[in-house]
Amino acid sequence: MASVPNAIDRGATGPVADFNPGRPLKRDWRTAWIALRKLLRNAEDTGQVFRIMRALNADTSHKNYTRLLRTAEGGRIALRHVELAERFSDRAWLQALPEGSVGAAYRDFLARTGFSAQGLADISYAENADFRDSDHPYAWFGRRERDIHDIWHVLTGYTAEEPLGEACLVAFSYAQTRGLGWGAIGLAAALKSVKITGDTRFAKAVWEGYRHGKRAAWLHGEDYEALLAEPLDAARRRLRIEAPAAYQRAQASLKAKGLSGL
Repeated sequence: MASVPNAIDRGATGPVADFNPGRPLKRDWRTAWIALRKLLRNAEDTGQVFRIMRALNADTSHKNYTRLLRTAEGGRIALRHVELAERFSDRAWLQALPEGSVGAAYRDFLARTGFSAQGLADISYAENADFRDSDHPYAWFGRRERDIHDIWHVLTGYTAEEPLGEACLVAFSYAQTRGLGWGAIGLAAALKSVKITGDTRFAKAVWEGYRHGKRAAWLHGEDYEALLAEPLDAARRRLRIEAPAAYQRAQASLKAKGLSGL
């Protein structure tokens, strides 16, 4: 069964009226609440995920783009304007990355899950074609945020194949981005897990994801082409990404109870 957070990665965006990436959206709490209730009733309704994100994230990408420019390498990264979905879809480049690297772990992730960076990008454009074509830096940054999500799975150790890993990464992402859409979905997933299982370990794992996101370096400031060539263990140490101990305990508990999805 698909999970609440798992829909984040594979769904499509809602329709966009009067597309202008330079104008921050106002938060729409009513739309977010309606969408969240629908999502909790039907975890397969992935469109609701993106309605929540759009309704609550407002100027999150704008603020984080500005923060990127204040980092030592941010100006160079922004100037190069690399489209990471295209870069991550370059199989020859990925295959050339050394064993034990972040990129090698990402190769394994793609092989294991069947996901692809370009496939995810194409899904996200289904109802938002303007987002694909815009050269506006905020739109580029939004695409970049989408494309690095699966790299964060690799770095954090929160798997993408089951609900618990997605919920933990959602919480990690909220701590990193301050996007309220991430926060709302992570909180809903944690509360739903306690209701279904009667076990607080799932919620504790989600909280761990948030704490780890707070303690880690700001991952948006990374040069991802360079990062993928870095040894995975060394990258985790440099970025202050801690081992997901509570997640692993909760994962074991859910498996022992025969629960594969929430």
